[in-house]
Amino acid sequence: MKGHTYLPEEELIRRAVEALMETLGPVETVRFLTLSRRERLDSVLRHRRWQSTLDRNRFFTEVFTE
Repeated sequence: MKGHTYLPEEELIRRAVEALMETLGPVETVRFLTLSRRERLDSVLRHRRWQSTLDRNRFFTEVFTE
């Protein structure tokens, strides 16, 4: 079985943008690259809500007590 080598980051980005441009065209490529990352923001908000209800001392005791 042959091992896999990763492309350098610059090459990966160049190829990915070329593939998008070829497939979608310039307008849709830019639109795709600037899409809002709503799901990520939702997870951050959910985490902050969880943190706001957290009892820090109890949490540390549960995590760091053997």
